[in-house]
Amino acid sequence: MFSSPYIYSLALFVSLSLIFLFLAPQILPIKHPLTISLADDLDDLSLFRNATIASSRAAASKISHLSFSNPKPKIAFLFLTNSDLVFAPLWESFFSGNEHLYNIYVHADPSVKLNNPHILFKDRFIPAKRTERASPTLISAARRLLANALLDDPLNLYFALLSQTCIPLHSFQYIYHSLFGDSSWKLFNAFSTQSKHQSFIEISSEDPNLPKRYIARGKNVMLPEVPYEDFRAGSQFFILAKRHALLVIKDKKLWRKFRLPCRNMNSCYPEEHYFPTLLSMEDPRGCSLYTLTRVNWTETVNGHPHTYRPPEVSPELIYSLRQSNSTYSYFFARKFSADCLNPLMDIAPDVILRD
Repeated sequence: MFSSPYIYSLALFVSLSLIFLFLAPQILPIKHPLTISLADDLDDLSLFRNATIASSRAAASKISHLSFSNPKPKIAFLFLTNSDLVFAPLWESFFSGNEHLYNIYVHADPSVKLNNPHILFKDRFIPAKRTERASPTLISAARRLLANALLDDPLNLYFALLSQTCIPLHSFQYIYHSLFGDSSWKLFNAFSTQSKHQSFIEISSEDPNLPKRYIARGKNVMLPEVPYEDFRAGSQFFILAKRHALLVIKDKKLWRKFRLPCRNMNSCYPEEHYFPTLLSMEDPRGCSLYTLTRVNWTETVNGHPHTYRPPEVSPELIYSLRQSNSTYSYFFARKFSADCLNPLMDIAPDVILRD
């Protein structure tokens, strides 16, 4: 038989456990997603307006007649990060020798201090604001990158959004010629034919979690602007043609809905829905419906894809990551742990940068 003190102690422990279980959600502070203030939203709207006006003026002046000698189209590489850009040496090798064919823009969460950014990225940072998963701040950051790239250089005709865990799978020239063509005639006509450029972004209506994601902000909240039949899922990272980049920064209608905070945090991935939904509603024929950034979702941890580690890095891995079911090989891949840099640099000259 148990003595009375033990029985009383056990009863007290059970009682306290039950009290904590049922009352903790009301007592402890609930973590809410990061919201976007009116001041920040107005600040972004001003940036978007300036970028739109600048792009319109460039179009009106006919870019081929600007003060450039034999201008060539450029790719804007947009890095969205909340940690150190550890793969900078690999990207430096990737960009080497192509200085007049690309621009780099970095949106770094200002609440995170980066350790001595590599010279490649040092002067490429745009005015940034805080970002957080499961919040519309990642949408705002991507739109901010697009607007800055549009405002900075009218020769930017493609915009590739990447993360700090992304790596290239091919040489720069391979990617450049895949987008613009490999002849002088095609490059010369890239500006006059940009209205036909395709964007590479995953757009899907087959996600089994789509119903839960649609009502993450509350039932019927997305109506009438975004009916369920128009709601789409896709990848966070993409390559947009210039006309679609402009479409994104001009949008106010869908943004009013997607900027709202989510109630169900387990089904809230705004950045995976805003861009696919907007482009699907506005110009589905102008989009590939697939992404050119390879991600391994077979092993997910807390909503994150598989992270490659040093023992996995090999030529065979790069070759396998390139393979796709589309007419294009994958251009980029994620996500790689920071300690993959050295093994990746070892195989870069003979594998990654050789097509």
